[in-house]
Amino acid sequence: MDEKTSVSMSYSPEALEAFAQVLALGSFSAAARRLGKSQSTISEAISRLEIDLGVALFDRSSKHPTLTEAGRALQGRIEELLAASDKLRRAAGRLVEGMEPRLTLVLSDANQFAEFEARMAELDQRFPEIELECVFAEHGDAINLIQSGRASLGLLSAQASYPPEVGYATIAERADFGLFVSHTHPLASEPAVDYHRLAQHRALRLNTLVDESVPTNDLPSGARRSWSAPNYLLLMDMAVFGFGWSALPRWLVRGYAQGRLKELQVPGWPRSSAVDVIWSRQKSLGPAGAWLLDTLLEGRGDY
Repeated sequence: MDEKTSVSMSYSPEALEAFAQVLALGSFSAAARRLGKSQSTISEAISRLEIDLGVALFDRSSKHPTLTEAGRALQGRIEELLAASDKLRRAAGRLVEGMEPRLTLVLSDANQFAEFEARMAELDQRFPEIELECVFAEHGDAINLIQSGRASLGLLSAQASYPPEVGYATIAERADFGLFVSHTHPLASEPAVDYHRLAQHRALRLNTLVDESVPTNDLPSGARRSWSAPNYLLLMDMAVFGFGWSALPRWLVRGYAQGRLKELQVPGWPRSSAVDVIWSRQKSLGPAGAWLLDTLLEGRGDY
């Protein structure tokens, strides 16, 4: 038995999760609301963890708890234990008999790759009776669908951070983005475009709750007011109509714009973004969902 396994058996998953939620949300009361427990239950769980570890993890002298020096030193280890606990729970779930009646996946317009299509074909062969539902959402909206239990697994452009109750891992494929305008747009006639020129024209952006994807976080906001849409397909249509420039998945433009968009030559573009698969650490995946997660992450031993 290695050190991580031995230690993880000494502390309850509830206490580890309470620590992660207090750290993420900044208060015991907010953590209690997120976990559906009383504030006293969260406080007691943290206190038990502190007693077991022999150190104080949070400074409670101010209105909002902050990590002590010991808490900061142990934060990474505690998060590792929480991830290990989640992995153990998912492994146990694979042993439970019974097939989930429906598997709901939340997908992004940003991603299309042959590997996922192959996995879907294999899923159909292995679990022919399961009802499969695909829901399209981006960034924070996709995360909310996982948090609420509306979807079992999600694929989205990698985010800078996730809520503690959301498990995530990066898959091998990447999302490929370019900057596009209509052939009638003023920028379309320019052989090369810099960020100063982009800022002089309307930007077309996603209006999801969270947008921390790597491809677009350094683009100029534009001197003119931005227009927005909830998904890349609508942004592409807006670009086709000449309403502005937009960062779009290149596969989507190739497949559906029918030559009506021009890719701008901008320093640093095109660029790609890592793709994450996400799931809820608070809800067990059924056999089909667990199989799909495993196959998407084949070769990884750290998720």
